[in-house]
Amino acid sequence: MSRISVFSAPFLLGFDAFEERVDRLAKSADGYPPYNIERTQDDTGTEQFLVSIAVAGFAVDELEVIAEDNQIIVRGRQKDEAGKQYLHRGIAARQFQRSFLLADGMIVKDATLGHGMLVVALERPQAPKIARRIDIRSV
Repeated sequence: MSRISVFSAPFLLGFDAFEERVDRLAKSADGYPPYNIERTQDDTGTEQFLVSIAVAGFAVDELEVIAEDNQIIVRGRQKDEAGKQYLHRGIAARQFQRSFLLADGMIVKDATLGHGMLVVALERPQAPKIARRIDIRSV
């Protein structure tokens, strides 16, 4: 059975790649690790976003943030320390991958790790609204 897509409307042109990304994100919607997203706006009208991901126990070299193809991919992979013997292991050492889809014009500013939180700062500058007249040619 085929599904009907919101993006299949005849007036939405060129959204197939966007639909594929949304499907990929929906399939990878795991609850680990938890995250927050904050939105602020400065005096110039630039929107700023902070994506805070709880990554307690991960070191900087065990995390990876990639901005690619209008999305951010955050990966974490902890290294096993040979020779450690646990009597109880209640803190999970599992790998993860979390993706966030970005709108056009979004800029990834930086990523910082502190107090078990990885914070990725994003920015969307206010785009000027441009309208232009298209000349109609006769053939």
